[in-house]
Amino acid sequence: MDFLELFFISIGTLFVLVYTVKLTGFLKTLFPKTWYPLPHSFFTSLGEWAVITGGSDGIGKAYAFELAKHGMNIVIISRTLEKLKKVAKEIEETTGQQVKVIAADFTKDDIYKRIEENIQGLNVGILVNNVGILSSTLPCRFLDTENIDTSITNVINCNMKSPVKMCKMILPGMEKRQKGLILNLSSGLAYTPCPLFTIYSASKGFVERFSRGLQAEYKSKGIIIQCLTPFGVSTPMTNYQKPNFVTKTAGEFVKVSLENIMVGDQTYGCIPHAILGWIIWKIPLKILHSEVLQRKFLEYVNQRMKTFK
Repeated sequence: MDFLELFFISIGTLFVLVYTVKLTGFLKTLFPKTWYPLPHSFFTSLGEWAVITGGSDGIGKAYAFELAKHGMNIVIISRTLEKLKKVAKEIEETTGQQVKVIAADFTKDDIYKRIEENIQGLNVGILVNNVGILSSTLPCRFLDTENIDTSITNVINCNMKSPVKMCKMILPGMEKRQKGLILNLSSGLAYTPCPLFTIYSASKGFVERFSRGLQAEYKSKGIIIQCLTPFGVSTPMTNYQKPNFVTKTAGEFVKVSLENIMVGDQTYGCIPHAILGWIIWKIPLKILHSEVLQRKFLEYVNQRMKTFK
């Protein structure tokens, strides 16, 4: 066997191995209950309470309900007290679990001491860093962002500072007990520079890097830290897009994502979003970032807005 033949056999073997690993990972995501079955008491074994930011609506509200159904008591934190009280009442009446509410605006800096005082003494087993905001209601170029200085500060505080501060607050108790689960909500837009959503996608890229680095540091302590990077979910932030094969309701997404807890330090949360992510990764940036595509997308959004008016 000459060198050239050996070289091509080695390349072929490597190719097969790489794609076997990728296929196995895909199958694990497709059938998490088979590969990573969770015992019925898994969530409650981590602690009595789950703390959820942005818990009065959308994905955060869905996590609150689903974790309460699994037997967790819930702390929901969001800006509007009346909405929090309404959700708390629904959860308590539906599941029988205890619910604490904390009104806090995560675009502000002075909220964390009060949050910490309100959860002091609670055996927090799960933290869901869900709260987040867009830099602009509609996609636009960076300099066209309305109230740009305020928007920059708000996005940094809400999307980037809040998960770091909440982890700093709750992680010590998990480390002491050698168990816990932290779910950090990022976005499918975190994986590539995203024109017209530049500030938002950059902030979600930070969440993804922070989350995966933190998991590397604390995995040996028995703590699971997972970053979720979903695409379309029908929530107030997405103007309640019509659910379909790709766009999931908040309840659908959350239920499936909780089955993927043991899949790895990052997951799209559901198979359709993983497929969409794979497709987007294959598109050259020259196309994704082209001036023509940006212009066409803005025209499409403007036309849709006129239709809804």
